[in-house]
Amino acid sequence: MSMTINLLPWREAQRERRTREFYLVVAAMLALGVVLGLLVSHLYQLKLAAQQQRNALISEHIERLESDIDGVSRYASAAERLVDQIAVFQTLAAERTDTVQLFNDIADSVANGVIYQRLSKSGNNVSVTALAGSERQVSEQLRRIAALPGLGVPSLSAVEGAQNGTGRVFRFDVMQTVEAIPLSGQESAP
Repeated sequence: MSMTINLLPWREAQRERRTREFYLVVAAMLALGVVLGLLVSHLYQLKLAAQQQRNALISEHIERLESDIDGVSRYASAAERLVDQIAVFQTLAAERTDTVQLFNDIADSVANGVIYQRLSKSGNNVSVTALAGSERQVSEQLRRIAALPGLGVPSLSAVEGAQNGTGRVFRFDVMQTVEAIPLSGQESAP
């Protein structure tokens, strides 16, 4: 006796069950892929937001530093102007000291009978016009000027008779050789 068993419906049911399981696994993997994709996207968004915050903080620091740099450059230009002004003041102070020294030297050197009429200074060159009673007084005055340590040797440029006929008008140029006296609190360079 032979029995025939038809397994075809059972195999068909098995195949349908496995097909359903396969589709469920594919759908689950697809859903898992979408969820993982969304998580990765969210993670990248968080990292992007954090980087944007860092960039904003860096930009803020850069703006603050640029403001500080502008302040420092304004301070440096103001300091430069002050250095220039100090140099001008020192030059003026040195010239004032030189002028005072010049007048002191001239006053110390005046010979009897000599009257200074005009004195002008251009840089270190001093031009003098004076009136003397005689040629001897002119010579004496020039010797006294030459003997002063702050003045060089005078160069006589003209000797004329006075308008009233009593005496001589003479002109000479001399170089002032006095070195500038350093201002208080500063030492001269060696």
